[in-house]
Amino acid sequence: MINSMQTALIKKDIRGVTANKNLFQALLILPLIMAVILPAFFIFVTAFLEPADLQELLASIGQGMLNSGLRETLIQLILNDITPFFFLMVPTLVAMVMAASSFVGEKEKRTLETLLYCPLSLRQIFIAKIIAPFVLSQFVSIVSFAAMTLVAQTEILFITGSLMLPGLSWPVLLLLVSPAASMVMITLIVRDSAKDKSIEEAQQRSGLLILPILLLVIGAILISVWLLLGIGVFCAIVALILLRRSSVSFNYERLLQ
Repeated sequence: MINSMQTALIKKDIRGVTANKNLFQALLILPLIMAVILPAFFIFVTAFLEPADLQELLASIGQGMLNSGLRETLIQLILNDITPFFFLMVPTLVAMVMAASSFVGEKEKRTLETLLYCPLSLRQIFIAKIIAPFVLSQFVSIVSFAAMTLVAQTEILFITGSLMLPGLSWPVLLLLVSPAASMVMITLIVRDSAKDKSIEEAQQRSGLLILPILLLVIGAILISVWLLLGIGVFCAIVALILLRRSSVSFNYERLLQ
């Protein structure tokens, strides 16, 4: 359970991000571009493609026409196969930016000693440092999905005359895969950031940790929703084991080296 002191630490870390104008603006612009503007642009372009162009484009990427027609097939491809790639970048990068600065940020601001004197165990501090970027990344993820759905469905209604519900991969991605994968990445990043000397070093290291997980999830989206579900369950199990082991093994020697 999270106690009041951990909650205060979580709120402090989130306020540290939102109070930084440059960082906060980046966290606003990133979801806007990745989850709203790019998908909206791709869907908008379909309105100006001729049937021959649509057929040639679908053939070039190995997609056959659905019963609904060429344009609808392409829009479904954009909505369910291409857009998830951009969407996944939102919680991933938000989590990476915040998690990478968790302990190394305290070192740079010279507040680490003060933090260690607070009435919390090192394990409780470690867990709070993980929950803060997790909460922020998932909040941004949900808001981005809502904005993306509103804009995309408005465009689709204008282009096709009807709404087009997202595929089954979206609830699996939003409710299971994104939280589980984010927790795995955040735990690894926070654990390793304790021994980094600067935020830039922590962010470079975190980029190497994130890439394999992203590639795995993207591959699953393109293959099967059942494979995506399996990867989501696997990531959730790994996240629980990793969080438990990392919180137990995290020590002052690692943090103060």
